[in-house]
Amino acid sequence: MESRNRLGDIEISDPQAMRALAHPVRLAILDRLGRHGPATATELAPDVGATPSVTSWHLRHLAGFGLVRDSEQGSDRRQRRWEAVARGFRFETPRDPADEEGRSAARVLSQQMFLRHADLPGRWAAEVEPGLDPAWRGSAGLASTRLVVSPDELAAIEDGIERVLAPYVTRDPAERRSDARGVQMLRYVLPEAAAEQPGQAL
Repeated sequence: MESRNRLGDIEISDPQAMRALAHPVRLAILDRLGRHGPATATELAPDVGATPSVTSWHLRHLAGFGLVRDSEQGSDRRQRRWEAVARGFRFETPRDPADEEGRSAARVLSQQMFLRHADLPGRWAAEVEPGLDPAWRGSAGLASTRLVVSPDELAAIEDGIERVLAPYVTRDPAERRSDARGVQMLRYVLPEAAAEQPGQAL
């Protein structure tokens, strides 16, 4: 696994690593570390829905696959601070039909990620959006766009989106504007089944 893309994500290709990450607590740990920076298992526990000892076990498991690491060395291992290795992670379903292990692992991780974010838009609309000032409320929201494209064209679209996002994702925190705040962008890319293509018309 290595980071080699525009957004600085770590790329996961090992099926065992995919399965290791396909757990609600582990996904929550990576999200919390990415959002708020280094933390101990005790600090993470309330946000990830596990006890400090269980959180510590999950952290060690993630470290075994190179997804988290020690943030700083200290003499007290009970207060071990952890950090995410990269800003985010990505994985792909293997194209080789014979790679059933990899395809199955990618499917399980995808399902866990969909489940993790399934209620996020609804919670945002109910809890966050009403309190936003007009400038933020006007630029927030969602869009649903259907395309008819080839796999190569879809890959080019994704690359173009990342090209636009990269300068904002990777810039130094000191370069952020004073009125900046965190924004969660969810991108669902959902190719339709072949049976849903009656005439290729939109």
